[in-house]
Amino acid sequence: MATGGAAATGGGVRRAIGQHARLMRVTAIFACVPSCLPADFAHRHMSIRTAVLAALTLPAVLAAQAPPDRVEQALRADIGQRREEQIAYLERLVNIPSGTLNTAGVREVGRLIGATLDSLGFRSAWVEVPASMKRAGHLVATHAGKPGTPRVLLIGHLDTVFEGPNQRFERVDTIAKGAGSNDMKGGDVIMLYALKAMQTAGTLKDLNVTVIMTGDEEYPGDPLSDARAALIDAAKQNDIALAFEGGSRTQATIGRRSASGWVLKVTGQQGHSSGVFRSGYGAIYEAARILDEFRRELASEENLTFNPGTIAGGSTVSYDTLTQNGTTASKTNIIAPITWVQGDLRAMNPEQIVRAQTKMREIVARNLKGTSAEISFSEGYPPMAVTPGGERLLTIYSGVSETLGYGALTASDPARRGAGDLSFVAPFIDGVEGLGALGNGSHSPNESVSLPALTMQTERAALMLYRLSKLKADAVRRQPKM
Repeated sequence: MATGGAAATGGGVRRAIGQHARLMRVTAIFACVPSCLPADFAHRHMSIRTAVLAALTLPAVLAAQAPPDRVEQALRADIGQRREEQIAYLERLVNIPSGTLNTAGVREVGRLIGATLDSLGFRSAWVEVPASMKRAGHLVATHAGKPGTPRVLLIGHLDTVFEGPNQRFERVDTIAKGAGSNDMKGGDVIMLYALKAMQTAGTLKDLNVTVIMTGDEEYPGDPLSDARAALIDAAKQNDIALAFEGGSRTQATIGRRSASGWVLKVTGQQGHSSGVFRSGYGAIYEAARILDEFRRELASEENLTFNPGTIAGGSTVSYDTLTQNGTTASKTNIIAPITWVQGDLRAMNPEQIVRAQTKMREIVARNLKGTSAEISFSEGYPPMAVTPGGERLLTIYSGVSETLGYGALTASDPARRGAGDLSFVAPFIDGVEGLGALGNGSHSPNESVSLPALTMQTERAALMLYRLSKLKADAVRRQPKM
């Protein structure tokens, strides 16, 4: 039986979203001021805009700060009671070595999580990937809920960067160490125990949800179109996405840059160093020119970065672009005939990617005497633009955090976020990331997770899912462009 508090919470969220939509429309109207009206109008009337925005935002803020209803209190109580059980489950996951290329270990983690989801009423399946990719595959689990409510995609991953005997779970006071303790086995257990709490409270039955745990997030298989086919397919069958990576006390992510790669191959005429400026500059000088002109002509563009991570040059060079390993041999009195450079490229939108690649190709073509160069670009993680739908989800998630007494959440700077699986669903549905664990040392042998923060993040996730299950799908589904 639904309580009055539950109904009020659902209505409060719907009102908050309605206020947000009106706020976005008014913001758009005021955004046109500089181009539509005299130049000094915006300055003279900024107080009007501020007052209007404040008036529209206030009801949403008040709704967000409402105390938890009875169901939300029950969710929170269940999570608190399961704290030690959740930590023990995390220990089991961490103690299964599952570096990306350890396909047996990744599958074992998938079996454990799949069994847990099945016990909650999900239907789980293992999705194979082509054998040539040398990856384990992915776990996908689905749960049918109340018709007409949002179809929610929950994203996690099974693999870790490191593994080994020194990477087992070790609990030290309020933190725990071990491979994946934070990124992202910690996030996985947050997701699972939020769903467990919903089952105990009797609310999971209303939730339409798909869980996907990729098996190669840390080192994706090639080609990416095959490696992420299951994730993209899941996105097309859902309305919104929540990703359980990159937790924070004060922020969540609704935008991030792309991450792709480039390889530069430079050749020159080999000769004695005494003739370097007469007969030709050689491959190393040409590579240096190209990299410096990249910096001079592109570094000032906002949100664009391009980093040369590896360089190898000399008279004899063996370089593998897949593993980014190589060897070189030469002498100081030889003009180098070959140089390889490999790097990454990050941008905020597809247009910026194309613009940067075009300029980089132009720079590469301006060869010094006696040299030639070619650059190739590889596919990567697409950019995730900030959208009104993403902002709506952040409003709901921030309201959950305030209800729990953890304070409001703001959007993280997209330029400071690395690539993630949520980017692959961004072309299809809106999403928010930051529901995962808090800790330190991700992607290092010293990775750790905050155990008290597991409880906070699980509470936030459970209430977020509960409130989403009370909404109509149209309230959060991305609307087609007019």
